[in-house]
Amino acid sequence: MANHDVLLQIVAVLLGARMFGGAAVHFGMPPVLGEILAGAVLGPSLLGWVEPNEVLTQLAEIGLILLLFDIGSGTNFERLLHAGSRSLIVAVSGFLAPLLAGFALAYTAFGLTWDAAWFVGGTLTATSIGITLRILKDLRRDRSREAAVMLGAAVLDDVFGILLLTLLHQYAVGGEVRLAEAARLVLLVVCFVLLAPIAARLISLAIERFDLSWRRSGLIPTSVVALVLVFAWLASQAGAPPLLGGFAAGLALSRRFRFPRSLPFPHEFQFDRKVRAHMRPIVQLMSPVFFVTVGVSLDIGAVGWGSTDIWLFTVSLLLVAVAGKLLGPLALQETRHRRWAIGIAMVPRGELGIVFADFGRASGILDQTSYAAVLLVIVLTTLLTPLALARVYRYHGQKLNSGAHR
Repeated sequence: MANHDVLLQIVAVLLGARMFGGAAVHFGMPPVLGEILAGAVLGPSLLGWVEPNEVLTQLAEIGLILLLFDIGSGTNFERLLHAGSRSLIVAVSGFLAPLLAGFALAYTAFGLTWDAAWFVGGTLTATSIGITLRILKDLRRDRSREAAVMLGAAVLDDVFGILLLTLLHQYAVGGEVRLAEAARLVLLVVCFVLLAPIAARLISLAIERFDLSWRRSGLIPTSVVALVLVFAWLASQAGAPPLLGGFAAGLALSRRFRFPRSLPFPHEFQFDRKVRAHMRPIVQLMSPVFFVTVGVSLDIGAVGWGSTDIWLFTVSLLLVAVAGKLLGPLALQETRHRRWAIGIAMVPRGELGIVFADFGRASGILDQTSYAAVLLVIVLTTLLTPLALARVYRYHGQKLNSGAHR
């Protein structure tokens, strides 16, 4: 492919992401759905203007790393550390139930291979923090009692999901997961998650002080992007997906990040808001490239839509995806409507689910039919959740405001 053709494809990806994402927002849907649709329209499924290539793949990976940085920078670190027992119950059940049920369904009922079935189950474990936050803010429930449980559980879900993705990454690369090696890898990743934010925070302090004496613009975005990419590389050296490095760097620059009180480091850095302001345009430019590339990589024409198996598979996975998130809140000592609200808010898979699915496709573990089915489940859970949650609050808002328990 000629270089000028690649440039035109990048133009189509950027403009398509903006147009379709904006249209999705206009119709009350998350922009990620429009961006995936843009890829499907531009790619081999319809117009054929854009095809998967190495340049787009590299840009998509950078966009994904920056997206995880943005998610990490918006994470409440104190909530991550001090998530209560209710959040833990919802997170653990919402992680294990879809994982095991999705694996069993894919492996036994639909005959997928062992590794493909685990990837399908892993795709169903995620909860989109960004989508959940947006829904709660739109409904003005982001400071409600149930919101604390939802957000704490969503953060824990993503941490569990990233650890699982690390193990599946090891399996995809090495062909097996040895118990000792897996334990070492998990320990290494946990140490990276614990230490990387502290190291990134210290580096950010140096950037802040240097910025005070720097008389040229551009230091903060250049330094922070470099920091994110370095930590993504360090994560890959630790045996983890590079996106984990982006998440750790973002977590360190969260406004709610705090050093342990025993460490003699500052607890507040004034330039956190400035970093987010400088990085937001870069994230908004690059992260949609990943979602458009996801749509481009899906060749709808290669899927046997006439077969009843794919529809049975999609509907079955959708039922597992929804039921698996609704089970956990049932054990909480809360009102019936609050339990329903918490469960529904955990349903959207969003970004991390797409990461799982795309990694399985790129590794050659998921075929086009399985990839299309799980992508449809991700889209449906992301699309239906705002409608369902809005309905719960519209008709049961007064009961949700009550603190009574059942």
